[in-house]
Parts: sequence; C-alpha cells; structure tokens
Amino acid sequence: MYQAIIIGCGFAGAVAARELAEKSGKKVLIVDERGHIGGNCYDKYDEHGILVHQYGPHIFHTNNTRVYEYLSRFTGWLPYRHEVVGNIYGKKLPIPFNLNALETVFGDQAKHLKKILIDTFGEGARVPILKLRESEDKDLRMIAEYVYENIFLKYTMKQWGQKPEEIDHSVSGRVPVLLSYDNRYFQDEYQGMPADGFTPLFEKMLDYPGIEIRLNCPAKEVLSFHPDSGQPVTFEGKPYDGMIIFTGALDELFDCRYGRLPYRSLDFEWEHYGKPFYQSHAVVNYTVTEEYTRITEYKYLSGQSDKPDTTIMKEYPRSYGGLKGEIPYYAINNTANQALYKKYHDMAEKIPNFYALGRLAEYKYYNIDAIIDRVITFTEGIGKERA
Repeated sequence: MYQAIIIGCGFAGAVAARELAEKSGKKVLIVDERGHIGGNCYDKYDEHGILVHQYGPHIFHTNNTRVYEYLSRFTGWLPYRHEVVGNIYGKKLPIPFNLNALETVFGDQAKHLKKILIDTFGEGARVPILKLRESEDKDLRMIAEYVYENIFLKYTMKQWGQKPEEIDHSVSGRVPVLLSYDNRYFQDEYQGMPADGFTPLFEKMLDYPGIEIRLNCPAKEVLSFHPDSGQPVTFEGKPYDGMIIFTGALDELFDCRYGRLPYRSLDFEWEHYGKPFYQSHAVVNYTVTEEYTRITEYKYLSGQSDKPDTTIMKEYPRSYGGLKGEIPYYAINNTANQALYKKYHDMAEKIPNFYALGRLAEYKYYNIDAIIDRVITFTEGIGKERA
C-alpha cells in the first residue's frame, strides 16, 4: 500500500515525504508519536494570541539558494534581523562578541585591541574563543579571557553540563568572536521567518497527493523490526519491503540495548505580561547569572510588535533521561558517544531499505537549511546511500 514509510514529521521527514511523493510518485505514510506535524519547529498561537514556538525558538537562515527557493514554494517571508544580546551582570553586549562589544567593554583600549585582532585574523573573521585563548599575545589573551569568563564558560556549562574543553569543537565554534560591527547573530544571505508561521509551512508542504499522515502514532505500534533474526520488517503485522526513513532516536528504536545515547534536554517556563515588551531583543542570553540560559520574547519573531501584551519563555537545559514527556534536543558528541552510536548504526544497516536522516537518527547537529539540503540530495540519489 505504501512505497515509503517515514517515521517523524519534522523537516527531515516532511521534506522526504514531499520529495518522494512529488518527484518519484511514491505513496508515502508519515507516522509521528506527537499530536502535531512540524517536529520541534511546531508553532501555534497561545491563549493570548501570540505566535510561540512550542519547543524553543527557530529562525530560518541560509546561504543555500536551493534551500531558500525550496521553502519559498510553501511560504512567504517576514523580514527579520535576528540580534542576540548577553546579559552580563546587567550590561547588554551583542552575541557573538564583536567589535561593538569590544568598544563597550574595553573603552579607550578598544582601538588598539581592534588593530591587533584584525592584523592577526583579518577583518570579518569568526575566531573560536578556544583558538583565541591559545594566542601568545597578552592583549589577545586579555580579550579571550574576558569573553571566556563572561560569555562562554558559565553559559556553556549550563547548556551542556560540561566544561568548554570537554565538548566537541564544532559546538564551541558556533559562538565565535566576530571581527565586525555587524550585530546580527547570523550573517547569511537569506534570513527571515515564515510569514504565517512554521506550522502552515509544513501544512502546505505535506498537502500533496500520495502523502498520508498518522499522528499520535508511535512507530512501534505499526512497524516491527528484526535486525538480528533476519525476519522481514512487518507493517501492521504483514511483511513490508518498502522504504523506511527514520528520523527519531536510533538507540531508542532498538530499546537502548547497548546503553542510552547521551543528549541534552530542555525545560521551558512560560510567562505572560500585560505590557508591550519584556526585553530589548527577541533573545537575551544569561551568560553568567540565572539558572536559565536565555529568555525568548516571541512577538519579535512573529512580527506582532503592535500587540499590547507579550509572552516570554525561559529555557533551562538539563540531561535527557528518556522519561515520558522528555525530548532529546542536542547530541553530546565525543569519541565515546560516537562509538556507541556506531553500534546502533551498524544494527540499522541490517534492516533492508532502512535510512536514518536527521539530528536524532544521525546523532549530529543540523541547522534547518542543512537538513533540508541533505534530504533533497538524499532523495535525488535514493538507493545509492545507506542509513
């Protein structure tokens, strides 16, 4: 009945479904254990009429024209310039730390320090803080220590539960020192928010002949896998030899038989205020104080600045334990965890026509544009690539 079954309806699953149905004429079934489409990008209007992102803020940005044009088929765009500030003991500084922040912090020394930075790394460079700390120049080390202690260290320990030196360099490189006066958090060519929200974007993407969606449907209720026995995959109790695209947590698919893959999860605390604005920017990071890492004020993202009231969300990172209601957000990448992931990857390889796509299934970090590009490329070469 179905040529492809897709587990999970975030961007990985939704784009795969659309591409397979539209380009290959396949009949596709998407199953998702949640009661909505969109995965972690799901948004909705709260009881006060403010569009909020249920699982934390998502801002679209990319330099990939193919991805931008692809999504533009399903949405218009609300122009949005994302600026983040850090609250450092009450002082607001741009994040990433840039030349504007340098002048605020170092005053009369800033002109001299700016010259050293640009002479060393080049104007416009994005310098990872751990690289800057390795410098032999005392002035560069002074800048590095300020940024490390006041912006990076405590925030990173809250976010990841580890010291910066213990986490993968791909993570530490995401918030560099930016040698520019550009206060935007992203410098990509295309930036914006879906004009009507992420959920309507998903609705339009999935509104295509041959795509069927079942919500509130855990994968194991309809699919059965037998990687060790050689028995075929079954769908609703009958052998199934079609394609399976899995976008969930690979260890949980196999009941964590080798141990649970570590993730960081998030708790959210929502507050509503009867005043126009709570803070100066959509996102304020609390880098040295508070138990939460950041506060998001959603009306900035939705373009609802004229509303007389506002909704905010405080974000508290913590370990993921696999309990009911918990969500794994961020893979903790290191050598040991990658070795553990490989055991599950190797088990998945034994399942015919099984493909793992996305943050959880591949145990790696993807921005929205990166996973969309990956899925489009994957579906173009379907059958040439394994999970």
